[in-house]
Parts: sequence; structure tokens; C-alpha cells
Amino acid sequence: MSDSWESATEYVIAALEAKGSATRDDFDVAAIVAASREIADGWDFGAIERATFWRIASCHLKV
Repeated sequence: MSDSWESATEYVIAALEAKGSATRDDFDVAAIVAASREIADGWDFGAIERATFWRIASCHLKV
């Protein structure tokens, strides 16, 4: 993953939409990117445990 907001956004969208049961429109993607960057202390979102990523995503589900 590159070191940019855009590539991080693409990564998050791909993860959210991978199973086909949700779309980017179901989540606040920008908030997930910001929180993930803070947790990862950088752009290496692959270093975040999957469970942690999904906890972050669940906190930013649009209702």
C-alpha cells in the first residue's frame, strides 16, 4: 500500500466490499481511514489485525 490518503481509502473500500455484503456507502470511509491511520501509526493498514479493522469499521457504520 502506498503512503497516501487515496491509496488508504482504496484499501479500506476494497476490504469493506470484499464479501459483497456491504458497500462503501454503508460506512463513513474517511473516518475509518483516519482511525486506522491513528491505530497503525502510519499507512501500513495491513499491520492492523483484521478484528481490529472490523471493530473500527463497525464504529463508523452509517445508520
